[in-house]
Amino acid sequence: MKTIKLLLSLLLTATGTNAQQLKTDASILKLKAPETFKAEFITTKGNFTVEVYRNWSPLGADRFYQLIRTGYYNNTIIFRVVKDYLVQFGVSEDMQKNIFWQGKNLKDEPVVASNTDSTLCFSRGAPNTRKTSVFINLRNNLTYDTLTAAGVKGFVPFAKIISGMDIVRQFFSEYGNDTMKAADTIYFKGNAWMQKRFPGLDMIKEAKILTN
Repeated sequence: MKTIKLLLSLLLTATGTNAQQLKTDASILKLKAPETFKAEFITTKGNFTVEVYRNWSPLGADRFYQLIRTGYYNNTIIFRVVKDYLVQFGVSEDMQKNIFWQGKNLKDEPVVASNTDSTLCFSRGAPNTRKTSVFINLRNNLTYDTLTAAGVKGFVPFAKIISGMDIVRQFFSEYGNDTMKAADTIYFKGNAWMQKRFPGLDMIKEAKILTN
């Protein structure tokens, strides 16, 4: 009986999310993404699928792949939703993972694809500050292709939502940009702290690479 239970446990581990989830350590920084891959995001509103194109942003695609493979986006709050403008997420519930990614910023890249409706970019402030936070364009934000902010030109798309955009447009948007004042605190105080102050925010339950 014990042997059967053990075999069942191993089978579940091999076929579930844990089978593709890697440790968050220095080795993950060497992981390269496929030239094109798809990822499914399971959220409190439903699911959406992202297709990533490495030729749009090699560094951005690699980082997104690394973050998903280590489970970074699992159980994360969608902390910024501005109706008909953009959606933003990218702070882990796991403080140790947040600490690991601190300082591991990406170098800036040229804008290859345009910031059209349903494309994804890493957010940034100063030069070379892309890290884990991602935004989804809810419209054609074409000014983002050439906008110069803090000395950096443009926001760099690396992916596009190919299904479930109707789900993305349903995310709770009542707070708009107000949540940005508290977003950084999630890194240290977690989801419960944020949800207490901004009840109703949607969440990403799980993000996983699709193999077919």
